[in-house]
Formats: sequence, C-alpha cells, structure tokens
Amino acid sequence: MLLAQGVDRTGTGVWAAASVLYFTYVCRMDAGSLGLLLGVGAVAGIAGSPLAGRAAERLPVRGLLIACHLLRVGTMGLLLVVDRFAALLAAVALTCLAERGAKTLEMLFATRVAGERRSTYQALFRSVANAGYAVGAGIAAIGLAVGTTTAYRALIVANALSFVLAAVLIRRTEEPAGHGLVVAARPGEPTGASPAGGPSGGSRPARAPSPGAPSQGAPLQAEPSPGGTPVVGPSVHGAPDGGPSGLPSPWRDRGYLLFVLLDLPMCLDDSVLNVGLPLWLVHRTDAPHAVVPVFLTVNTVLVVLLQLRVSAWAEGPRGATTAVRWYGVLMLGACVLVALSTGGGAWTASIALLAAAAVVTLAELMRSVSSWELAVSLAPPRARASYLGVAGMSQSVQKSVGPMLLTGVVMAAGPVGWLALGAASTGLSALQHRASSRRLAASAPPPAPAAPEPAAAVVRSAP
Repeated sequence: MLLAQGVDRTGTGVWAAASVLYFTYVCRMDAGSLGLLLGVGAVAGIAGSPLAGRAAERLPVRGLLIACHLLRVGTMGLLLVVDRFAALLAAVALTCLAERGAKTLEMLFATRVAGERRSTYQALFRSVANAGYAVGAGIAAIGLAVGTTTAYRALIVANALSFVLAAVLIRRTEEPAGHGLVVAARPGEPTGASPAGGPSGGSRPARAPSPGAPSQGAPLQAEPSPGGTPVVGPSVHGAPDGGPSGLPSPWRDRGYLLFVLLDLPMCLDDSVLNVGLPLWLVHRTDAPHAVVPVFLTVNTVLVVLLQLRVSAWAEGPRGATTAVRWYGVLMLGACVLVALSTGGGAWTASIALLAAAAVVTLAELMRSVSSWELAVSLAPPRARASYLGVAGMSQSVQKSVGPMLLTGVVMAAGPVGWLALGAASTGLSALQHRASSRRLAASAPPPAPAAPEPAAAVVRSAP
C-alpha cells in the first residue's frame, strides 16, 4: 500500500506542477476561466471525503480505492480529447472528487491495518508521499522545459499511468480487517479476516466489548435481546444514533462537528506555504524570486527527516492534543517572521521567509499527527468510516477557502494581517486542545471497581 501511495503521489506531483500551464497554454484558458475551473474542482473535492466514508461502511475499502484510481484514469484521458470548457470543468471536478475520496479511503485502510500504530504508518506515508511529490515535480520540470503541446500531453499520460499502476498494486494487497469498523486484526488473526472471525466484508454482526472494557481498537458485539434478536449496543463517545441501522451519525454529533470545524484553520499551513509565502515574497519584499522553489525544498527535507520523530513524540490521543497546542504556537512564530520580512533588504527578507517556511513545516508536522489521530480517536469505533469521511472535509474546504483568505484578507492588511492570523491560530488551537481533551476524557472507560473485601466471619458461642 505504501508503494501504491508513493506511485499515486508521483503522478499527482506531475499534474500539480503542470496543470495550470496546461490549461493556460494548451487549452487557451484565461485567468478568470482558470480560477472558476479550479474553484469548482475544489468544491467538488469537498464531497469526496464523506461519500467515500459512507461507501466504506457498505463496500470493501480496497475495491473502492481501485475505483477511485480508475475514475481518475478516465478523467485524465478525457482531458486529452476535449477542449470545451464545460467538458473540462466536469473532468476536473470528477478528478478532485476521486482524489479526495481516495485519500479518505487510504486513511481508512491504514487505520484498519495499523491499529494503534497508525501514527507510525502516517509518518511513513507522509515521507513516501513527499518523496513522490518531489519526483513528480522533477518529471514535470522536464516536460515544462520542452514546452510543446505533445510534452504537456505526455505529462497527462504519465499521471494516468501512475493511477493504473497504483490500482494494480492495491489489487495485490489484502482487504483490511473490518467492514464498517476501523480496527486492527487481533494477534494471530489473518489480515483478511474480519474481527468477528468471518471473511472480510461478511455480514456477521460486529461484537461489542464487555462492560468496562476499552473501546479503542476493539470491535463491537451485537447484544442479544430478550427475544433472541441481535440488538446493537448504545453509542460510544456520546455520539447520537442515527438511521435505521442504529449507527451513530457524524452529522448529528455536535462534539465531532466542533472538532471538524476547528480542524479547518488547523490546515492553513498548506495555503501559507504554497500561496502566502510565494505571493508575499513577490509583491511585498525585495527577495529574489529564485527563493520561491526553495520553500518546497525546505518543506520536503524537513518532512522526510522529522516526520517519524514527531509521530513518535506525539503518539496516541494525548500526544495528539499536545501537538495541537504546539501547532498554534508554531503558526504564530511563522506569521511573526513573515511580518518582519518587509523591514529589511533582500537578504533579510530571504532569511526571514526561509525561516518562516521551516517553522510552517514544523506546524504541518504537528497537524499531520494530531488531525488524523484525533479524527480516529474521537469517533465511535463502529462508525469510524463515516466519521473519518466527514473529518476529511477539513482539508478540502481549506484548499477552497484558504487561498482566498490569505490573498483577500491577510495579505491585504499587510504585516498586521499576518500577526492577526498567528494570534487567531494560537487561540483556535488552544480551543481545539481543550475541546478534544474533554471529549477524550468523557469517552475514557470507567476504572474497574475494586473487589469487595470478604466479610469477616462472626463466631457465636453456643447458648
């Protein structure tokens, strides 16, 4: 699976580096049409996460993930043969929908297989993903240097082939344990077996833990009713039951929706690194434009070097809440550095912005650990697929709103806007830390009652 994800991200890196220029020079699209195209695609991507999570409760994750890759193969092929704006709009929207769905399904797959070691898997995945993006950007640079229509189309074909290869690799993996559950296989149990002991994806009812047993990573049992019909036990984590199946609904769980809402600004580091820093350097400082590509280099190197260490430091739900608090502090530091970059010459601006890129990357490392771990830990075990689908919307929404927030509000206000963004990030991260800690404490299993001491024997004398 890690190899499949690396291949997928390599193709995505190719397309990310070439897409804007392809639509501009090959499709002859003006700036307004291009903005509409990318905006609609980002909005379509928002729906990909909850749809994938919902489908994963009913269908095997592996098959759904393969379908997402094959859908993107089709949309890439469509881009090669159409030139009407409406057709291009549909192709880009479907691509973004499948991309976000695939990322959610990858998270579900990893959580089911890795279990309590999901933070380590996430660290490995991010290292592989960043290496894939870097390789993809290098491949795209070759095609962009050639600059012909044939070269651009060859890059699209390379992206489509990466999806084909990723689908083949996923086909060779085993379906993870669980169907609607997000759990790891029990010791000695084959990966392809369901927690209930039947084949993966079977219809046997899930089994609930005994009273007082921890719910983390443990499948739920159906409790027999007096009439002998299995009845699903009550929801955990305080989540309301919803729907005829009795599974908790994330859309009715106010506590989880609050987590997702607060997670939106926790993803702004992506827009700051890819949009805010380059535009600020170009329009507000005297730093050379050649510094812009170094931002991505700094980000890639730090992620590869530090991701495993940060994941080990912030392992588990409690570690994730600590990482949330540090996220706000680091974002404040990065925003202060950006605000200070306008006070000197080219060297001062370059050093300040490169330092800001490094600090933003540290914030990204904190967010990558905390967002996923808390999304899993705060969700009821028997409905985590749909819950994680809703949690995955935060990154999609940020990609739609984040660039507009930075360009229309933060950068328009100048250095003061960056300071305000840093202060807001710190305050919201503190609020997220408090809310998540309370939900974790409320969902913790009660301590086992102490065994009563045996009553002292009373010896009575015979009358």
